[in-house]
Amino acid sequence: MATYPGTEGEIALDVPQAGKPCKTWYKLVGDLNETLKSPIIALHGGPGSGHDYMVSLTELYEKREIPIVFYDQIGCGRSTHLPEKMGDEEFWTFELFIRELDNLIDHLSLRNTGFHLVGQSWGGMLAAAYAVKQPVGLKKIVLSSAPASMPLYNESCKRRLAELPPKTREILESHEIDHSGPEFKKASDVFMRTFVCHLDPVPEPVQRAWKNLKENPSAYSTMQGDSEFETVGTLKTWEGWKDAHKIEAETLLLNGRYDEVMDFVMEPWFRSIKKVKWVTLEKASHTIIWEDQPRFLNLCGDFLSDE
Repeated sequence: MATYPGTEGEIALDVPQAGKPCKTWYKLVGDLNETLKSPIIALHGGPGSGHDYMVSLTELYEKREIPIVFYDQIGCGRSTHLPEKMGDEEFWTFELFIRELDNLIDHLSLRNTGFHLVGQSWGGMLAAAYAVKQPVGLKKIVLSSAPASMPLYNESCKRRLAELPPKTREILESHEIDHSGPEFKKASDVFMRTFVCHLDPVPEPVQRAWKNLKENPSAYSTMQGDSEFETVGTLKTWEGWKDAHKIEAETLLLNGRYDEVMDFVMEPWFRSIKKVKWVTLEKASHTIIWEDQPRFLNLCGDFLSDE
């Protein structure tokens, strides 16, 4: 793999409720002092997937010279892990992750230079929740396969389940089957390979993201639940679109034709955000950053280069 100018480091994060010192790991690709272009901050999904699968954004530095900041959100990857906070609904909140994002931006002194946010799935929800606050320095945001409404997302997943083979659907919809057992895991894999990432083989960085969720499920289990297709955690009633009229930043919406986040789950963003463009990629499901990589990167590059 090619090497690029940049830095890697850890930032102290003040989280009194954690009961121990916390840190955020980050990696900057590019040199902020040698460009007039505003950097991208990549917000990964999950919560808890880690930054690994977002690394394909590096091409935007290669071809467009846009610096990129990757980081692992608290609770996963190289940042502080908090398995003891499993199920702690007062700990795992949007406010926690927004505080972490603010801390990162201030550490890198991005308020004056400006920055963009590219958020995928949960990362897009976080980007929107942050943009609602109209933070100083935010220029543009990309919301990739980010639900505008979790009740609508649950409805979308029900429709996608109905498209699966009857036996698979029966297993996944059963409330009696052991979710940790091999039968459920096999059926769940069918859903993941159909509506989350249908590439064969699944790219290694995407596999790492899935592995992170299994190994460090505290945030994901508390906020989402124990499966991708049924939100039973604290996010289940979230309706981000209701505040989206407060978003001043120009916004690009992206989702896939075979996405678990179907069009009607993205539409409230389109209706609510003032300056917005929406493109559905015909070849992709949820992980469009890999499934239709050239078009995804071209769309993001064109959108973010036109400052």
